[in-house]
Amino acid sequence: MMKSFRKSGSIPAVLFSLGLVALLNSCSSDDDNAPIEEGNASSIIPEITVSTVSSSEEEAIFRIGESVTLTAKNLNEAVYEEEWTLNEEVVSTEDEFVFEPEAIGVYSLKYRAFNDAGEYKEEFQFEIAIRIRPIVEDSNSYVTELFDYLPAPGQFINTSLGNMEGAKGIVGKTGTVSLGAWGGSVVLGFDHTVLNKEGEPDLLFENNAMSNFSEPGIVYVMADENGNGLPDDTWYEIKGSAHDMEGVDRNYEVTYYRPEDPTQNVPWTDNRGNSGEVLVNSFHKQPYYPEWIEEDNYTLRGTLLPDVNIDRSNPSYITSNPLDYGYADNIQGGDQIDISDAIDANGEAVSLEGIDFVKVQTGIQADMGWLGELSTEVLGISDLNLQ
Repeated sequence: MMKSFRKSGSIPAVLFSLGLVALLNSCSSDDDNAPIEEGNASSIIPEITVSTVSSSEEEAIFRIGESVTLTAKNLNEAVYEEEWTLNEEVVSTEDEFVFEPEAIGVYSLKYRAFNDAGEYKEEFQFEIAIRIRPIVEDSNSYVTELFDYLPAPGQFINTSLGNMEGAKGIVGKTGTVSLGAWGGSVVLGFDHTVLNKEGEPDLLFENNAMSNFSEPGIVYVMADENGNGLPDDTWYEIKGSAHDMEGVDRNYEVTYYRPEDPTQNVPWTDNRGNSGEVLVNSFHKQPYYPEWIEEDNYTLRGTLLPDVNIDRSNPSYITSNPLDYGYADNIQGGDQIDISDAIDANGEAVSLEGIDFVKVQTGIQADMGWLGELSTEVLGISDLNLQ
């Protein structure tokens, strides 16, 4: 018999209820009523009890970073072999196995004790949840660690708003960092897990947007699924209001090329056969191609948003109206983001208990005339639970 335990109402449903293990009869044998033969111990069907000890502090929750020790005890005189199988792979042939999952997901653990007379079998199913890093007294509401800053070329790149120091300027507080043209991004992390509160926004992205001029950035979120403290798991895009608009491309790529003269326009090509330039303007004359990138070209990938809200009919007064919701540097006064709007690579909704990392990426490839390229700026990212 399989033991499978889930906590009702949790997101996601979890786990392994240790208190119930002793209450359930889950053993099986070839013949539960078979008589015990005298003499040869290998002719006695094994009778086993499996005990469990968990490191979890929560009664019915099992998370990354925790472990459970399962020990099989012989109840009769039988001599037998035994094995533990995890997701169809034999992981131990001893009477004890320590289960320490390295990633979230569903695991099937089977125990078998067997000899010529028969066998005892027991199966456990675990659904492992993310590690929750709790809010403590000195937790910061803002992101506290910069993991990556890879801007696209732009008019603020290689200035105090568009270099590594600028990106670090929004760590633990507010500042300003520019992501450059389409595809430029920044990756940051919190010192705690931002919990997904049902029906409420969870993240605040501070910006410099105006009522008629926004520079929308795609928002991605990630849970620390393997518990190693690094953003090396799965990014989930926040589904904003433009998701189903004509012209949205979730598999877009742009390659930027270093110009021969570093102060000249930066050429680009995309994976749709288009080409263009990030144009230098008279207000910012420094090199626009990131000076710390050693390669003469680099490729950025992500979601492209359409530029339908941009009005260039009056070149001296270009406007870019905000999208309805779901983007950074979009709504005047700040953008509130709901983790529940996260989707996977196939566009399907995902259920996230909480997140540890955020990524923002410029979402529109557009030249704004004398105003320069459209480039998402980030002034701060914080957990609304701590506001």
